[in-house]
Amino acid sequence: MFPSILLSSVLVAKVSAECSRTFLKNITTSYVDAQSKGTPSGIINLSNNVNYTEQFTAVDIRIGILSNALKIDHNRSFHDPVACATFTEIIVTDPKHPYVIGTRMEADGTKITKMESLVTDEGDWLFNATGYAYYNSLEKWDPIPEGDRDTREVIKAAGDAYFDRFDSANVTVPWGTPCARLEGGAYTGRGNLSSNTCDLGLPSTIKVVGRRYVIDEEMGAVDIYVGFPGLDRASPNPTPDSHRGVV
Repeated sequence: MFPSILLSSVLVAKVSAECSRTFLKNITTSYVDAQSKGTPSGIINLSNNVNYTEQFTAVDIRIGILSNALKIDHNRSFHDPVACATFTEIIVTDPKHPYVIGTRMEADGTKITKMESLVTDEGDWLFNATGYAYYNSLEKWDPIPEGDRDTREVIKAAGDAYFDRFDSANVTVPWGTPCARLEGGAYTGRGNLSSNTCDLGLPSTIKVVGRRYVIDEEMGAVDIYVGFPGLDRASPNPTPDSHRGVV
């Protein structure tokens, strides 16, 4: 057993070294630049066989949303060196065609192997790019001092508790106070900002499936891609969805 443990340790160290935060920041910067120019081929370190989806459906990356040059008003990325994964949020308020786009990328340390984009626009759930951009501009996102950071396990557990609560009223979500929820253009952070809460009442009969994580310990954030049942009542399938939480 001892040689196997040594081998596992070496492999983990190698993957972690290759998938550095610098590498991940470079690919998210490249992705945002490519989207602004409408040039998918401009994304660096993109595998020739990249698995690209929009709304969890396979799309030719050459004709998807990345082929459209967009005037980006806001972008923010999270980086997960452990999973070699990233999440990037893009907001476009252009009145001709506003968008809010979330893209999750996975890499193997040298190449981007998977891209999952959730592209929302007029007609989607609570869509309001202008309102979303405004409330985003009020948020402060600074790296957390190293000694004050939560562990990866704590951050993941908080995100899981939120989705587990939809299936059981017995689950306790570690809501903070103050806490504000931003969904589409709807914002709960009103009134007395120092006492706002996100505990607004949730159903307890929904099992949220297919969770994929991007955990950024430096920012204290987790973004989770899921299939959320019941959002689209016209479809029997879970709706592609993404939620971000900050611990």
